Amino acid sequence: MLNKSLKSRVSGLFFLSLISFTACKSAEDKTDTSFTLYENAVIDSSGEEDSLVRNFIIPYKNHVDEEMNKILSYAPETMDKSQGVWETTIGNLLAESAMEMVEPIFFQRTGQHIDACMFNHGGIRTIIPEGNVTTRTAYEVMPFENEAVVLKLTANEINELAQYVINKKIPHPLSNITIEIDGNEVIKEVKINGKKLEENRFYYILTSDYLANGGDEMYFFTKAKERIEMNYKLRNTLIDYFAKHDTLPVIKTQRVITNP
Repeated sequence: MLNKSLKSRVSGLFFLSLISFTACKSAEDKTDTSFTLYENAVIDSSGEEDSLVRNFIIPYKNHVDEEMNKILSYAPETMDKSQGVWETTIGNLLAESAMEMVEPIFFQRTGQHIDACMFNHGGIRTIIPEGNVTTRTAYEVMPFENEAVVLKLTANEINELAQYVINKKIPHPLSNITIEIDGNEVIKEVKINGKKLEENRFYYILTSDYLANGGDEMYFFTKAKERIEMNYKLRNTLIDYFAKHDTLPVIKTQRVITNP
């Protein structure tokens, strides 16, 4: 049996392993979602206790591996954030999946509907490869601990959002937002859920807590008249969406339309 002191240190080691399992690394690093055993860490000079430590940790590792490798869905083709100018299939999927999973919860709490969704291109950390989609896939695509947030915005702030997308010319994930531009990339019209913006109404936009705080220079989100915390991790919306859909849709709907 492990003595109390050693067991405490082993528990701490396991906790550190889980941190490494879920930690967010920089954009230059690959996010490693494998369970890490720090076998070189010095726990005690006793070889017997070292063996006991391994026996204590291995069941946890096996359980985590089992959960992470659980097949949830199937991707009929590879979805890659680098394939697209204004939108990508993986970006479309992330925005649509979050909308689908958060909307009923938001409506139940507020009696209101989410009008549209926007995330950031940089939040997508890897591809969804063709083939089986697992829990690990969700951790690799979205390793961050960001939460879903719904913001109450005016039509002016929606126009700022649209201008931001055009100025950056980056395929940020969007859902229910259509931006029509001319040949010079000047905005002609912005629509929410297929309808022209109405100046005298508010719009409920789903995003992440990071962006809601002005992350990635999305300062228009900080002007929100109301902020509703959903207490729902974006990674978990993706996991729940995977589990709900046997085969993932490949969404190629245009979010930015050029109409000279």
